[in-house]
Amino acid sequence: MINKIAASVADALADVQDGATVMIGGFGTAGIPDELINGLIAQGAKDLTVVNNNAGNADVGLAALLKAGRVRKVICSFPRQADSYVFDALYRSGKLELELVPQGNLAERIRAAGAGIGAFFTPTGYGTELAKGKETREINGKHYVLELPIYGDVALIKAERGDRWGNLTYRKAARNFGPVMATAAKKTVATVHEIVELGELNPEHIVTPGIFVHQIVKIDRVATQAGGFKQAVA
Repeated sequence: MINKIAASVADALADVQDGATVMIGGFGTAGIPDELINGLIAQGAKDLTVVNNNAGNADVGLAALLKAGRVRKVICSFPRQADSYVFDALYRSGKLELELVPQGNLAERIRAAGAGIGAFFTPTGYGTELAKGKETREINGKHYVLELPIYGDVALIKAERGDRWGNLTYRKAARNFGPVMATAAKKTVATVHEIVELGELNPEHIVTPGIFVHQIVKIDRVATQAGGFKQAVA
């Protein structure tokens, strides 16, 4: 019987290796799998390459992983913002490597990995420092830069609902990079707020099919008086 439900975050992340490339879903603070990031900090893997849209906020989530000294390199499109002081300090001191990738290119490089595309040409970045050292080509009178896929050893994503086969649906903007990252990694771990019986998810609403998901972990969502919510591992 196929059952991809993990008993805990710790169980789901137990085999993450030092030096792994870890894709982490999220866009700004939307769709960040905070429980999985915290679990990765507790698990202890180091010398990681992290692929994310940004480089963390304040002292939580991805920023906490950076602060713990577990990350060697960040591949992202938006590393600096008002509260990115953890990244700033590490980068300026030479303790963290950065590969800056335009956001559309980042999504497409991840998608290319999942789709089995060896490389692709894009006009984005041509004539800038981001194209330095890369192959360029003129096609139909327009200049392009060759970009390579980004593969992950592990993808950590936040979903909304799932079943024991690993089929996933998402909540609004929390969807962002999760679906493409799930296809591009050797192993995908997802958190969900609800685990449903097989057949309850409308096939037309499933965004990430279970074939791309290896384990899911249920995270409780608890209402607060402020009308928002907080999360705790079930």
